[in-house]
Amino acid sequence: MAEPSIQRFDTRAEFQRLLAAVLERAQVSLELFDPDFALFRLGDPDVDAILRRFLAGGGQLRLAMHSSAHIERHCPRFLRLLRDYGHRIECRITHKGIHQLTDSFCIADSLHLVRRFHSDHLRGEAAFDAAQETDIPRERFAAIWEESKSGVHVSTTGL
Repeated sequence: MAEPSIQRFDTRAEFQRLLAAVLERAQVSLELFDPDFALFRLGDPDVDAILRRFLAGGGQLRLAMHSSAHIERHCPRFLRLLRDYGHRIECRITHKGIHQLTDSFCIADSLHLVRRFHSDHLRGEAAFDAAQETDIPRERFAAIWEESKSGVHVSTTGL
């Protein structure tokens, strides 16, 4: 096992580079929370390719969000991914009572993490091969997941 490493970031480019690095390391599970996923580039070809490889290999993807509007309007590739791998993807919309939560994170295999401390800002950190760093975010994700309802479904009409 590799030595744990933590990298701090404060720009969009660094966040997206580290997010891609976390996504690429995922083999079994990805758990993501963000108010709207606008900065996660879920509709971009490179992110789509990473997620397709992950899902084709048997991975499970779970997303929790306050609003699905950005994904529904701006991420047709993600909606196709959801259509193609709906059995491996679950998206949930949070209850209004927890809409005050403003952090943002992605956890891969309970081992790698990228998080922004506030979704309105780009300051954050990424941790690789650092299971201990994912403990609190995993607990937080589980609590958010429990307070959410199913959302973002693809049907024969498109959504």
